[in-house]
Amino acid sequence: MRVYLDHNATTPVAAEVADAMHEAVRGCFGNASSIHAFGQAAKAALDDARSAVAELLGARPNDVIFTGSGTEADNLAIRGVAEASPAAGRRHLIASAIEHEAVLNTLKALSKRGWTSTLLPVGAAGVVEPAALEAAITDDTALVSVMHANNEIGTLQPIAELAGIAHRRGAVFHTDAVQTAGKLPLDVGALGVDLLSISAHKFNGPKGVGALWMRRGMRLVAPTTGGRQERNRRAGTENVPAIVGLGVAARLAAAKLTREAARLRTLRDRLESSLLDRIPDTAVNGVGERVPNTTNISFHGVEAEALLIALDLEGIAVSTGSACSSGTLEPSHVLRAMGLTPRRAQSSIRFSLGLGNTDAEVDRLVGVLPPLVARLRALSRTRTAYAPA
Repeated sequence: MRVYLDHNATTPVAAEVADAMHEAVRGCFGNASSIHAFGQAAKAALDDARSAVAELLGARPNDVIFTGSGTEADNLAIRGVAEASPAAGRRHLIASAIEHEAVLNTLKALSKRGWTSTLLPVGAAGVVEPAALEAAITDDTALVSVMHANNEIGTLQPIAELAGIAHRRGAVFHTDAVQTAGKLPLDVGALGVDLLSISAHKFNGPKGVGALWMRRGMRLVAPTTGGRQERNRRAGTENVPAIVGLGVAARLAAAKLTREAARLRTLRDRLESSLLDRIPDTAVNGVGERVPNTTNISFHGVEAEALLIALDLEGIAVSTGSACSSGTLEPSHVLRAMGLTPRRAQSSIRFSLGLGNTDAEVDRLVGVLPPLVARLRALSRTRTAYAPA
């Protein structure tokens, strides 16, 4: 039995999505900007997908902009606001210290162009306190970007309260909702945000397509110049089959949202409690409200990479954190921002469940993991005992 527990990295494409994309590739090849029948068929497919995404977000279709990924959606939001800001205007940006690299590296890039930025602390719980934003925001702040849920530990942020603080100081508020779209109900009005990013492949859609919701009346300048696609916000011929897939994935997610969230929460909680009960010296990273499918657990005395490889050899796929940061030797910036020691951060594994995971698969993990941890701890003690003084 092979078990996939890395759904925060990516998800398998739903059969209905694959079928719809196959039909679009073969039968919907027109350019959506063309006025003839072939082009209008492609435009109709885009309009249908736009409506589906809007329904998932509690939004209006005309406020949805299709992008090539969640990363591009984040860039379009942050760089778009920056480009729209007058040279003599606000030049300060704020984000949380646990944002995805799509946000953090965009802030770094803008710093080379004269922008300043502040990263908000999260503390041991992995949550941004509204008081931290109150202390950091100034009359020079143009935009605040705080993710709805963290990709490594799953913690949910108080987005509505944070957005209210930003708006009272005249700043725009963006949230990266890549890890909550399709997992939790989303309503852009209730969240009170101005910009919200999603990515199809996080909820059983295809890779290479995402979307940015933008509040009507927002001023945003597209960083990429070209044609007038997506209401002059994102130049380039639209990837119709991928966008069709995003639309189908959005409708599937909306139809099963409440039921699937409850199922995954029950499965996640059983996985978490079983591992904590059976394996001593373990701890959950990130407390409080989380997305229902995610838990991040530290296994004291074990190198997470070694445990990941051992599990993979048993046919179980997990991760040590963001797939976009794989290959780095540095401890997770998310866990370090929470105050974890480098040793604990490097002993942490993320388990993220999704559509298709079963009780039997959780039982398989719970049966395999305790002896693997015990073996790796014994090897670690042996290495320590025989290490040269």
